[in-house]
Amino acid sequence: MTDTTALAAADLADPLPIARALIRCPSITPEDAGAIDIVRETLARLGFACTELSSGRVRNLYARLGDGPAAFCFAGHTDVVPPGAAAWSVDPFAAELRDGLLYGRGAVDMKGNIAAFLAATARFLSRVRTLRGAIALVITGDEEGEAIEGTAKVVAWLAARREIPRFVLVGEPTSVAVLGDTVKIGRRGSLTARLIVDGVQGHVAYPQRADNPVHRLVRIAHDLIATPLDEGTAWFEPSTLQLTSIDVGNPVGNLIPPRAEARLAIRFNDRHTRASLEAMLRATAARHAERCALDISCSGEAFLTEPGPEVERLTRAIEAACGATPRLDTGGGISDARFFAPHCPVAEFGLVGATMHQADERVPVAELSALSVIYERVLEEFVA
Repeated sequence: MTDTTALAAADLADPLPIARALIRCPSITPEDAGAIDIVRETLARLGFACTELSSGRVRNLYARLGDGPAAFCFAGHTDVVPPGAAAWSVDPFAAELRDGLLYGRGAVDMKGNIAAFLAATARFLSRVRTLRGAIALVITGDEEGEAIEGTAKVVAWLAARREIPRFVLVGEPTSVAVLGDTVKIGRRGSLTARLIVDGVQGHVAYPQRADNPVHRLVRIAHDLIATPLDEGTAWFEPSTLQLTSIDVGNPVGNLIPPRAEARLAIRFNDRHTRASLEAMLRATAARHAERCALDISCSGEAFLTEPGPEVERLTRAIEAACGATPRLDTGGGISDARFFAPHCPVAEFGLVGATMHQADERVPVAELSALSVIYERVLEEFVA
């Protein structure tokens, strides 16, 4: 029995009991601990058809209500990061209420956002009988991990079935200072690389008999950091390349080592792609080293949802509830929005993210309720 079985029908319209039920599930990636069951049972009571799409150890859920293509889709994740080494003043999975604040891992990132949307949907459906398009939800359990078995798999499944939604709102905690101040319409890409340069080991007194890979690697590194990748774009700040280590492992001072290695990280805007950056790195390395290897990992490409009708509907709903127009932004790290971006317009909006991933993660109950009101207005904009 999960916590939702004890919720009265009226409780489904209130985000607080739903959020507390979700927080009480210690769903540290990839464990689910009953969190998906709570979402599925709540949606089933609201009339949604629910399909569980598990992959490996990860549980994912796709739910929809209405006929035809989904006019609007809410996306989120029930998995959370561990409590961490810092001391909590409360049990991180007890969902304790104190002085108008709800404490617990996932209160902000992002079980509180999911609860707000579920409650908003319950209220919306209680008064709106005819939908202009289907409502869908994609709730996954692998966002805080490697993000291989979660949203990426569900989006591939939707694409194969030709069920990609017309617009997706990811419930990440995007607000900065006050609820409603920021909407994310894009994210930078993230690439890491490991560069290995091979040389010929030798005595430092006879450098002509060796080939020093450190010298070659230093010249490569100089070229990489000497010129900025770009000056930014209309919606993105300049891309950045940071060397994070240069390692030789040489235990003595009179030996030219046989190998040198560097690691770097690039956060890039929409002027670049993984392919273009890899080509740049390889060309730069090749100018200074014939024998080198490059290993690259890209956790997400840069993407941008250009402001248009969908973003206008979203910002209009936020402005109506908050009295101020949100700022459109592309800063921060990566999110699951990157998996939807190649297929349809996507944006992110949710709670103030000040305490996410911290000890004593918490959200004001009043803010949770206010977000639910905003989400209800979003539904009115897209499907009423």
